[in-house]
Parts: sequence; C-alpha cells; structure tokens
Amino acid sequence: MKLQQISVFLENRSGHLAEPLDLLAREGINILGLSLADTAEFGILRLILRDWGRAESLLREAGWVVKLTEVVPVDVEDHPGGLAAVLRSAGEADLKIEYMYAFSLRRPGRAALIFRFAEPDRAVAHLTRAGFRVLEAEPLLAAVE
Repeated sequence: MKLQQISVFLENRSGHLAEPLDLLAREGINILGLSLADTAEFGILRLILRDWGRAESLLREAGWVVKLTEVVPVDVEDHPGGLAAVLRSAGEADLKIEYMYAFSLRRPGRAALIFRFAEPDRAVAHLTRAGFRVLEAEPLLAAVE
C-alpha cells in the first residue's frame, strides 16, 4: 500500500534536469510518475518507477544525490471535490501532508494522487478506515505501463 519514491537532488542550472533522465532512458527505465520542485539554487526531482532499486543504484553510481521515500498512492474520484474529500479526512485525523502530486492512470473517472505523509502507516490505516482506496503498488504500476 506504499510505494518507494526516488528523489534526485539537482543543481538548478540549464540542462541539468535532462542528465539523470537521459541515464534512466538509456537503461530502459520508464518513468511512471514525477514531480519537480525547485528553488533558486537546487531542485528535487521525485520519481515513481517500477524498477526503483535499479534506478537508485544507477543514479548513485553516476554521482547523483538520491533519497528513497515511502509515499502513499490514493485512488480518488475524478470530479470536483474528489481531492477535497481526501484532504478533509486527512485533516480530521491530523495527518500531516508534506507534499502531494498527481499520478496518471488510464481509467475513466478515476485519478491517483501520491501523498508524502509524515506518518505513512497511520495515513494508510486512517484512509482505509475512512473508505478511501489506498492503492497496492504492483497493480498501480501495472496500470500505467
């Protein structure tokens, strides 16, 4: 019910983002979801990949600073208010969300969101009890390939 996310720390300069992505492409590793956050000095590229262990090794060997993080994929109805319902429930349980981003699924009427909770196990338990569908890693990753 949790996924491993790879975060790659990048210097914020022209062309730098393409370098780790080119490496993954050369190695045949497909990116299933991503988010990019930046500041004036650096950026954080967050990646969801099926073969995250191999990708982590390749990136580290190439000199990138990489961090693994557990994230929680949540199935959300794709209509106005779908996201708000999850956020309201998380707030009622005092779940702290560090960040979130959308994950592309090829299913009509459904969306998946990737959440980084301060307490992922507690978040999974609460959201499941509240009636939300926390997605299993393998079926989620298979749905986007």
